[in-house]
Amino acid sequence: MGPDAFLQLCEKLRATRQLRDTKHVTVEEQVARFLYIVAHNVKTRTVSFFYHRSGETVSRHFHAVLRAVILLEDEFLRQTSASIISPAILHSHRFYPYFKDCIRAIDGTHFRVKVPIADQPKFRGRKDWPTQNVLAACDFDIKFTYVLTGSEGTASDSKVLKNALSRDDNLKLPREKFYLGDAGFMLKHGLITPYRSVRYHLKEYAKYGPENEKELFNLRHASLRNVIERSFGILKKIFAIITSGTEPHYDFETMTEIVLACCILHNFLMGVDPDPHLIAQVDRELQENNPEEDEVVRHEQDEDYRRGAILRDEIAAQMWADYQLGI
Repeated sequence: MGPDAFLQLCEKLRATRQLRDTKHVTVEEQVARFLYIVAHNVKTRTVSFFYHRSGETVSRHFHAVLRAVILLEDEFLRQTSASIISPAILHSHRFYPYFKDCIRAIDGTHFRVKVPIADQPKFRGRKDWPTQNVLAACDFDIKFTYVLTGSEGTASDSKVLKNALSRDDNLKLPREKFYLGDAGFMLKHGLITPYRSVRYHLKEYAKYGPENEKELFNLRHASLRNVIERSFGILKKIFAIITSGTEPHYDFETMTEIVLACCILHNFLMGVDPDPHLIAQVDRELQENNPEEDEVVRHEQDEDYRRGAILRDEIAAQMWADYQLGI
């Protein structure tokens, strides 16, 4: 974060009225300490020694800044109009007009948490340690539009999404638009997933191109949906506090707030001070690394699934016809 971006952030946090200059500590110092902790995952006593402040003061200011950042949620975690076609789609012959009604990508990722021993079994899913499954959606400009923290690590992405849709908050599946999700989600009319039992990870197409309409659909679906993996990758690069291999220093409730705050700060940075070198590094790593295997989802043959399957088949057929014509 450059100096100008840092000062902009301090002014926005000061405007929340959660932070104020004190006789001995400015808002800028409070924010600097907070950013140092979340970026480097250092303990309170380390920061206390470095800044010559008491541990109580550092902790109090950390939580004050955390509350202030979360108050920026409505400003920085907002959804763009569903009627506007993203330039990333509109100006690409690979995606337009096939994905003209696609508005965002969605996925879940896991972050380590500290919970009581009695609760650990329900939080220990894919990993050998307790995690929370964080569901997030993003636009195609690598900014999050929705974040739901706190789900148990054993909860599938589909289950977390179902919970999110049942809540009275900002995540909705528009009737005539759709999100892109991976095979860990249930196919719906408003959530288009790749064809199962067909190549659908980008690395699988590195040597051999698509051979039929389903493979072509999966290739372009993965290329467009890759934006959510890029968003998570950048988030994890910036904020070591949510990706440390050790048990977090903070309790479960605080870590859910920290993840949300990091997503808000991510959006702020992508808007005013994006790091092209970091973004390029994430892109290289995503291209080189083997993707995790997605959970096998059992699709219920309801009307919503059938509408989603018809829409996917229509897109795939049109895409393949144009592909064979060289369009």
